Amino acid sequence: MGHRLRGYLQHLGFKALATTSGGFAFSRGLPDSGGVSLDLMLSHVAEIVSSVGIPVNADFQAGFSSTPEGVAANVTRCVATGVAGLSIEDATGDKGRPLYDLSEAVERIMAARAAIDAAKADVLLTARAECHLVGHSKPLQESITRLQAHAKAGADVLYAPGLSSAEAIRAVIEAVSPKPVNVLVSSNMGLTVSDIAELGARRISVGSALARAAWTGFIKAATAIGRDGAFTDLDGMVKYDELGKFFRSFQREL
Repeated sequence: MGHRLRGYLQHLGFKALATTSGGFAFSRGLPDSGGVSLDLMLSHVAEIVSSVGIPVNADFQAGFSSTPEGVAANVTRCVATGVAGLSIEDATGDKGRPLYDLSEAVERIMAARAAIDAAKADVLLTARAECHLVGHSKPLQESITRLQAHAKAGADVLYAPGLSSAEAIRAVIEAVSPKPVNVLVSSNMGLTVSDIAELGARRISVGSALARAAWTGFIKAATAIGRDGAFTDLDGMVKYDELGKFFRSFQREL
């Protein structure tokens, strides 16, 4: 179903798409962290790329390896799917040591950069600093330090998920300029696309937000039926025929 949902985003006029590790994991009944294997993720990314006619960025988590060499080998495989870009994060998945040391994180970005260059691929490399998401004591300061180092290591785009204010977004953008910055909007922070663009962001992503929005509607409606015997949450749904029409047209395009 994921490729059809992204086909709908293309239908709405979006010029580029991104996969979401969380959204994909949830669609398989799995947790985001450690739930999806490398092969399953690569298959998913390849399906999305082959199903739409616009650039796709792959959420490639931490490269599915604890070593720079493994990251390089896996990035080579991801590039082969035809993606226009991919991201590598610096989270370890280990609660005792949630982030790779800065030197390790830099080596991993350098390895990803080398793999893309060796493939002679026109693929954007996005480096992520996960400080806000793992509970770092000084997340903004540490994110800026890491993103600046990632820029020197060869990242094309810089990304600190978890920024929650215009001031924080502006601080990151100014600190890493002229490198482009991606901003994650995973909830309503009171800013519009235009607002974020005016701050200087070059790209906006929503992560798992659309998948969670779908789950929210499902959970609310199912809970109302099961708990209260009420069908009120079925009001305002997209029409059956509208979905059928879109899926038929999408199928003809494949």
